[in-house]
Amino acid sequence: MKSTRERILQTLLENPRTPITDLAEAVGINPISVRHHLSSLENDGLVDWEEERHGVGRPRLVYFLTEAGQEHFPTRYFRLTNQLLEELKKTLPEETVRKIFLNMANTLSSEHSKRANSVPLEERLNILQEFLTAEGFVIEWDKDDENYYIREITCPYYHVGQSHPEVCTLDQTIISNILNIPARKINCILQGDQHCSFVIPHKDLEASNE
Repeated sequence: MKSTRERILQTLLENPRTPITDLAEAVGINPISVRHHLSSLENDGLVDWEEERHGVGRPRLVYFLTEAGQEHFPTRYFRLTNQLLEELKKTLPEETVRKIFLNMANTLSSEHSKRANSVPLEERLNILQEFLTAEGFVIEWDKDDENYYIREITCPYYHVGQSHPEVCTLDQTIISNILNIPARKINCILQGDQHCSFVIPHKDLEASNE
């Protein structure tokens, strides 16, 4: 039997932009409990919400799956993506495929890289976090006396990456581009770690800001 959390995600997959009252009815629990689960799903980056006008009066909140939430389900979209990548890898040399992913990462991050180019290093990290959140990641960063650490709590490329680990170069390149310094990967979820994470020494970030 599916958990309440799974049933909420399934309902939002089948009925995007659903208000809490409709979710409660579909799942069979009270709206207060649904709100609690939605808060947890939102914190995990799987669900988001926005206000929607509905007749006269105050707007209501409607909920929908984020890209990461959609990737929670094995849909035809993933099969198509996997098939496309398989055909690319059969047809093109390995180096050409690598360059395609590199070019994609450069294109995705170009605007934010320019924006982050002249700001202090911790503001660059905030710009990076903002960008990756918009792309469907949930990330956090912190630091100690020697290093900055970036952890990906959820990754929208996870399911595709299981068959095509080349996609992992996308986020690593984006991180390096926006911070203007190479980021070293120290953990990878595809290798059995709990999260993907990266490390950047303080001295490298400070040098890149000079």
